[in-house]
Amino acid sequence: MIETTPVERVGLVEPDTFLRQYKAVAQPVILEELTREWPARERWTPDYFREVAGDAVVPLYDSRPARDNEHQHAASLHMPLAEYLDLLEGGERDLRLFFFNLFAARPTLARDFEFPDIGLRLFRKLPVLFMGGKDARVQMHFDIDRPDILLCHFGGPKRVLLVAPEYTPYMYHVPFSFSALAAVDFEDPDYQRHPALRHVRGHLAELHHGDVLYIPPGFWHYVLYDDIGFSMALRAFPRDLPNVARMLSNLLVTRTIEGTMRKLVGQSWNDRNERRAVERTEHFLARHPAA
Repeated sequence: MIETTPVERVGLVEPDTFLRQYKAVAQPVILEELTREWPARERWTPDYFREVAGDAVVPLYDSRPARDNEHQHAASLHMPLAEYLDLLEGGERDLRLFFFNLFAARPTLARDFEFPDIGLRLFRKLPVLFMGGKDARVQMHFDIDRPDILLCHFGGPKRVLLVAPEYTPYMYHVPFSFSALAAVDFEDPDYQRHPALRHVRGHLAELHHGDVLYIPPGFWHYVLYDDIGFSMALRAFPRDLPNVARMLSNLLVTRTIEGTMRKLVGQSWNDRNERRAVERTEHFLARHPAA
């Protein structure tokens, strides 16, 4: 893996302390006690989700890059949640539930948690779920709306590799996307093929049942499921002008250009952007060899 330091773990923390020591300085942290009184701590298992929402049809994503005219965030297939959970327990490692508001389909699930008083103005209409099986991976990416994220994890352990936005020039960022080049391996980096990774320093969060990971705005993240797990993301949208401007640019400009060009040009647009990801990174590295 690229060079990392472990994310700090803390117990109970007051809102003013969280804002001062972590949010204000964009420092990731694992909050061990934030969910201690949530029913989700006891309830959220595969069997519980089968019982409460097993018939809900959910979108699933795999690791295959979008090709030709496909939308870069298009689901691979849809199926009832119960069938998906059966696949996970049978060893499925590629299909993932990603950024899905299951609470809209099953409002009773909202009784299993509460929005924590941690100092963030959390957006209450969009708690989203993520699920994956043992050895599943989520490509390195960042969130286009630049939120503060509380990633509340349940089930088996998983790891999250975080990289601060200051390292973006070294990340082989694919133009008009919010992801790193799929061929770049952050777990077992090939420094001959992708030498810029030598300059990247990350944070590694090891999450266990009930942990909450704070992800500051703009941080890249790569997810490794070590067993079947469920995570819920609570988000606070940006209020400072720089992050609001980046959010609007991402949503209104970058995403529009990407979608339009993919429809008009197809695979040659994808190929062009993948080449540019390497070219731009190598150009930056040549100008900043000792950074």
